[in-house]
Amino acid sequence: MSTAQRQVRTSAEVGWPLLLVLASLAAVAPVATDLYLPGFPQLRDDLGVSASAVQLTLTAFLAGLAAGQLVMGPLSDRYGRRRPLIASAAVCVAAGVVCALAPNLGVLVAARLVQGFAGAGGMVIGRAVIADLVTGRVAAKAFTLMLTVGGVAPVLAPFVGGLLADAVGWRGMLWTVAGLCAAMLVGVVVVLRETRPPEARTATRTSYAAGLRVVVGTRGYWPPVAVLALSFAMMMAYIAASPFVYQDVVGLSAVGYGVAFGVNAVGLISAGWVTSRLVDRIDPARLVRACMSVQLAATLTFVLLAASGAPTWLLPAPILVAVATNGGVMGNSAALAMSQVREVAGTGSAVLGCTQFTLGALVSPLVGLGGEDSAVVPAVVMATASLLGWLVSRARPRGRRPRRAAGGAATPPPGPSRDAGASAPTR
Repeated sequence: MSTAQRQVRTSAEVGWPLLLVLASLAAVAPVATDLYLPGFPQLRDDLGVSASAVQLTLTAFLAGLAAGQLVMGPLSDRYGRRRPLIASAAVCVAAGVVCALAPNLGVLVAARLVQGFAGAGGMVIGRAVIADLVTGRVAAKAFTLMLTVGGVAPVLAPFVGGLLADAVGWRGMLWTVAGLCAAMLVGVVVVLRETRPPEARTATRTSYAAGLRVVVGTRGYWPPVAVLALSFAMMMAYIAASPFVYQDVVGLSAVGYGVAFGVNAVGLISAGWVTSRLVDRIDPARLVRACMSVQLAATLTFVLLAASGAPTWLLPAPILVAVATNGGVMGNSAALAMSQVREVAGTGSAVLGCTQFTLGALVSPLVGLGGEDSAVVPAVVMATASLLGWLVSRARPRGRRPRRAAGGAATPPPGPSRDAGASAPTR
């Protein structure tokens, strides 16, 4: 089969219907995290609990999300992608209904823990599906388009939640999350076919530890994972600090804050769309390096402006540029990482997702250390994450050490990154 024929085949394998379903899977978790945040005060009053107790509903979801990825990914390597994904989506819907009907905080916290655990299946298995189907430039394009939507979700969700808060209340927002999970379930049932054949499942029917050893021992996997996680940490620092930076420091109104969120979301989408086109001509690793260089320059500019006492209306410009670069970093980095561990793509996706969200969760509280009326600490946190990501992206690639899971073949070295048509073995 010629390269041109392979490229046509792989492009057809990840068509727009499948990409939209996978993008919705990537977006459900951040939407479920951020959409109901504006309803926290009302939730506190309705259930008669403290503000810190309300925060437990968010902590429980994030804990379930991190743990769920480490379970769902290896399960999908062993039992296929479709059945675990349908099961996790169904549980996510059921847990969402319990959340919306919860009579007290204890039930709500428990349901959010289950919802996060089940919702992790969509994120981790969605990445594995793309790794099953395509690699090379086609995979980079698919990951970029999918993760751009997932990256926009946490940016837009608080704004949408603010619009819904007065109209439907916190229970209405949780019903909205349950409805989105139901739409995700329908999309999976209708669109997604099984992408991991029985022979591949048999080859990796081994212990969790063996699959994890394959991932951990693959040296080429870790640099793009680190870049993705650090770029995501920069984004989470921005999200956590944005209400204070835009409203208390810049002086925007609540409506202006929402507009600023929207502008940044447009920038993120636009950058993702542009890089998905450029990847046809430019190696994904080069795109990541270029985007990280721009991100570092933007965050350092943010630090300089915040620390020098420059007019505060200048601050949104470097923030916009820094956020937009994630559209070119995360998808390409995910493609580069997943191409290294295709034999155990579910486990590789699980480790990637757990690393990403763990680092994001650790970074988010740091932005509040400088108080609510200064942008210096958020700027420094964002710049530090960008600097570390830039350094990793510039590091010289190291040779890959193939590892063999018990009962399976050694993971083959990745093909040249310029092979746009590299694809999964013929089914």
